[in-house]
Amino acid sequence: TLAEDTDLTIALGRLGWKVIYAEDARGYTETPASLGGLWRQRYRWSFGTMQSVWKHRRALFRRSEGPIGKIGLPYLVLFQIALPLLAPLVDIFALYGILFLNPVMVIAYWLAFNLLVLIPGAYAFHLDHERPWVLWALPLQAVVYRQLMYLVVLQSVASALQGMRLRWQHVERSGDVEVATDSPR
Repeated sequence: TLAEDTDLTIALGRLGWKVIYAEDARGYTETPASLGGLWRQRYRWSFGTMQSVWKHRRALFRRSEGPIGKIGLPYLVLFQIALPLLAPLVDIFALYGILFLNPVMVIAYWLAFNLLVLIPGAYAFHLDHERPWVLWALPLQAVVYRQLMYLVVLQSVASALQGMRLRWQHVERSGDVEVATDSPR
């Protein structure tokens, strides 16, 4: 599949192996430098996740599959496919509320939602001993990144329904990534 890490994790879980969190593990990657590169990367991940779910769909109906069938695959379907497909409705209803209902309440809910997202983000940064100053941009995610992901998931679902077979999409690499040698700990 195009999301080989997801596919491998599901396959290992179906075999009864445990995939655990290694707190001190470090992985380095170069993120896409352009919007087009980000689109291609996220499209590949989204389509690959759907391929993995489809490939392992039998786990949903077998009790012997354990947490993969009961928790893992339903989680992927709900949070990686279904909710992103329904999420534009939230924006449409919010816009409707601002234009035709009580804009103060809609904006208050939006601020409250962003605060609820910010709190666990700040806690995660605290646990990893990271500087939380970049969290100021978190509300931009709701305006820019979320919209991009709606469209990426829509394109992925449309491609899957059409039976398209995607190839690995090349990610542009600049090679100018600097890795900090000092651990924040």
